[in-house]
Amino acid sequence: MTSLDKNQIKNKNHYEDLYSDFSIKSILWKLNNLESYLDDAIATDTSWNALYQKDLRNRLKGKKVLEMGCGDCTNAAIMSALGAEVYANDIADASGLIINKLNEQYNFRFPIKFIKGDFLKNDLKAKQFDFVIGKAFLHHLTIPIEKKFLQETAKLLKKDGEARFFEPAVNNKFLDFIRWYIPVPGRPSKFRKNSFKEWKLKDPHPDRSFSSNHWELVGREFFKQVEIITIGSLERFSRIIKKKENKWKFRRWAFKSEKKLPKTINRSFSRSQLIIYKNPI
Repeated sequence: MTSLDKNQIKNKNHYEDLYSDFSIKSILWKLNNLESYLDDAIATDTSWNALYQKDLRNRLKGKKVLEMGCGDCTNAAIMSALGAEVYANDIADASGLIINKLNEQYNFRFPIKFIKGDFLKNDLKAKQFDFVIGKAFLHHLTIPIEKKFLQETAKLLKKDGEARFFEPAVNNKFLDFIRWYIPVPGRPSKFRKNSFKEWKLKDPHPDRSFSSNHWELVGREFFKQVEIITIGSLERFSRIIKKKENKWKFRRWAFKSEKKLPKTINRSFSRSQLIIYKNPI
């Protein structure tokens, strides 16, 4: 048996509050406009562009999928609407309430199944999932807890299954240093010492490594095949574009163009990454 560590408790409290009164209207709109929504999201949004690399969109139908950290359940709903049998886990009970609402109001081929609470206490049978998915999830865990999650992932995947995680990438110490001084929505600049300190106390993310090297090394403990696809070396500059229409246009260009850059450049300057693990040990 396991018990939640302090960081997991902090995450649970944060997301219970965040999703306690969540409206599913935007998710239902996306489901009812599925193809056009995904076309646009994959072309312009970093997380969707990354997670759905290598034609995941068309590989999900009829597959059994487990999503860790389903959050507001948007991705779980999208995968279910694409024909997957989705099991969704989150430490926050509020996510389960969202899934109940979605199952009531949308006719999924397979209703989404919610796995409540601490993932490490699940009662799921081994070697049953085609995919294990995490969309901006692993970086919420401390490294010791992350290892336990990846070990459990390897246990639950089929022999030919695939785990894929979208995560931030920090492979350049200089960029990592200066980024804390540039304010972004929801996070003040480090120049504002008191505001930054207050934000940090509430931040559910632990201080830990987000490097590609880290996820390569930890992945090889549990999987024979590890692949890292770094994303956002050019897309990161979209943050300085104010006009929304121009921002999305730039992102469409950036995602296509950065693929032509040398891998070393992309790895150093990318701000996100897709982590793919196959062949569980």
